[in-house]
Parts: sequence; C-alpha cells; structure tokens
Amino acid sequence: MNIRYATVMLVAAALLAGTGCGYSTRSSLDDKYQTIFVSSFQNMSREYDLQAPLTNAIIRKFINDGRLQVVDRGDADLVLEGVILDYQLKGITYDERDEVTQFLCVVVAGARLMDQSTGTVLWEEPRMAGETSFYTRASGQSSDRLRGNAEAFLPTVRSFASEEENRSASEALEQLASDIFYRTVEPW
Repeated sequence: MNIRYATVMLVAAALLAGTGCGYSTRSSLDDKYQTIFVSSFQNMSREYDLQAPLTNAIIRKFINDGRLQVVDRGDADLVLEGVILDYQLKGITYDERDEVTQFLCVVVAGARLMDQSTGTVLWEEPRMAGETSFYTRASGQSSDRLRGNAEAFLPTVRSFASEEENRSASEALEQLASDIFYRTVEPW
C-alpha cells in the first residue's frame, strides 16, 4: 500500500468520524415543554379496571425518564389524554380438539397530546395497540417467561379467567404505555 493511498484513507475516515451518524441522546421534544399532566384514561372497552394500570404505567415512565415533570393540570405545559377502546383475546394456536392453547392479548387505545397554553394538538393517534401472547394451562406450555417491566411494575390488572391472562393483560398495557410515552418524548 502506498503512502498516498493510506493518507487519503485516513483523511476520509477522519471526515466520516467527524460527521457522525446524526443520532443524539437528546429529546426531539421542544425545549419550551418542561411539564406534563397525564389525564386518567377513559375505558370504553367491555373489560373493567384497565384504565388505572395504564395511566399509572404512563406516569411512571415520565417520572423515571425525567425529561418532563409530571404535575397537576393547572401547572402543565402539556396535557396527555386518552381512551381505552378495546380489549381482545384472539386464538393463535389450537390443539387436536380445536381448543385454543395460545392467545394473543391486545389492548387498543387512542391518545393525544395537547399544548396546554394554546390548545394545539401536538399529536393524536386514534388507534394504538399493546399486545402479547400467552399459553393456556391446558396447552402444557409455560407462559412463565421474562416479561420485562410488566412483571416488575404492574400489579395484576384484575381477576381474569386465569393468571396467564392477568399477566398478559399487564404486559400489553405496559407495552402500550411505552408506545404512548415514546410518541410523546420522541415525536419524530
């Protein structure tokens, strides 16, 4: 390799390293927003007791992140509100007797973020979904897998037909809370 070629390659590498990839750890949320109020989510689904775990999970995510301080409505720059639209169980796998052995658990919600001072809607998602799957006890499979934050933070949502469904609903709500949180702090 000649010296001229090596010099050109070093200069090119230095230029590429200097330009970076455009990634930043800073939020893309406007700096004028420092506080947020998270309204209690409404529940329009057939299942009860989903709204408090979802609202609490969203609030916890903002508190843990620290980019936006959670405050009362009157003190907030931003207002986040939403509604749980549906709770669904869908059969994924079946046994030889045509009984469901694995379900997909889906929680569907709509949410929007508003600028409190102007009333401007900054973003609105009419349908967002958190989902996870679980095996029934009859399947002989275990749904006891590492379930991330749902296992650590969310209490049992309510008394569903099985503990597997309780944990699955918690995980789906946790995923939905993450999606809403990230849609707020990283609106790109």
